[in-house]
Amino acid sequence: MRLSDALPKEGSQKRKRRVGRGISAGQGASCGFGMRGQKSRSGSGTRPGFEGGQMPLYRRIPKLKHFPLIGRKEYTVVNVGDLAELPANTAVNLASLMDAGIVTTDDGPLKILGNGELSVKLQVTAAAFTASARQKIEAAGGTCELLD
Repeated sequence: MRLSDALPKEGSQKRKRRVGRGISAGQGASCGFGMRGQKSRSGSGTRPGFEGGQMPLYRRIPKLKHFPLIGRKEYTVVNVGDLAELPANTAVNLASLMDAGIVTTDDGPLKILGNGELSVKLQVTAAAFTASARQKIEAAGGTCELLD
């Protein structure tokens, strides 16, 4: 096989349509763009997403219900695995975690997540627990207390 043998398949390439070459050519004068108007002029009609002056979809969406969670609760999150380095029978809350250096910033109420392993008995006081975090803390012999 030679480089000259590498040709496109028969019928796969069509020639470019020649428009504006008289009425017998099929696409004469207006070239298939109709008579007048914005879409018949040269250049690209309108930009993508333009809806004729109506507020476009990409700007309407955030105004609809349930998009931004208004009043969304922000938590300071800590994984159970991070609590494993604390000594046994420690009272764990947001202030004690900041003193221990496990948490550096107060981003809101404390929430305990269940990633990691725990083998130390702790008394944890937090605003929220995931189900797996509560299970791991209680399996290690600790207690989970919810704040109001």
